Amino acid sequence: MKYDAVLAETVGITGHGGDLIEAYTARPMDAAPHSGMIVIHHMPGYDAGTKEITRRFATMGYSAICPNLYTREAPDADPDDAAATARANGGVPDERFVGDAGGAAAWLRALPNATGRVGVIGYCSGGRQAVLTGIEVDVQAAVDCYGAFVVGTPPEGFPLQVSPLADRIGELGAPLLGLFGNDDSYPSPDQVDELEKLLQHHGKTYEFHRYDGAGHAFFSVDRPAYRPEAAVDAWQRIESFLGTHLGAA
Repeated sequence: MKYDAVLAETVGITGHGGDLIEAYTARPMDAAPHSGMIVIHHMPGYDAGTKEITRRFATMGYSAICPNLYTREAPDADPDDAAATARANGGVPDERFVGDAGGAAAWLRALPNATGRVGVIGYCSGGRQAVLTGIEVDVQAAVDCYGAFVVGTPPEGFPLQVSPLADRIGELGAPLLGLFGNDDSYPSPDQVDELEKLLQHHGKTYEFHRYDGAGHAFFSVDRPAYRPEAAVDAWQRIESFLGTHLGAA
């Protein structure tokens, strides 16, 4: 009989500047070696849906962790309130995010049964941050789920005020899986095309999948944007991609 228990809990990890930040982790409870996954939450925040995704990676055989990127803005706040505070500030500064992502990777690698291989996945604003992680942090796989403004600039008044990463794609150190809806506006199909051309220009290893009839947030099971067919196919793509680039889960 296969033992498939997982442990899910809130922990504190060392983030940017040595700050103690909140994180949610889920990991298999056997002694086998496991690769790690950093889960980056969407702009609506460190919420129940993101924690469910974190647990899903544990059932897939990964030690997973989701850092609460809004810990400093609104410690112990309801996810909606924390997200509102973060939006009012234009989102999470890139330098601070990179420090928190690096802390999450270090935490995963310090687990006694870690393989040392770590991947990252992000949704919405977290998709852009997953690409940034692939540029700045030692990870072996990156998954961008409809990340806005990897290329392109936010319009005036948009709650996420960040700079595009187009001029840094040449620094990407991890293979990239991109999952996009063709009805999305941020990123639009044209922006996805632009990113793909940059990846090709720089000779990067990547894999893109685009879904008709799907827009932004098609993974979100509790939102009207959820598209089951696209999400089911995309999860299969994620599992295959991570199996290729992270090896043993």
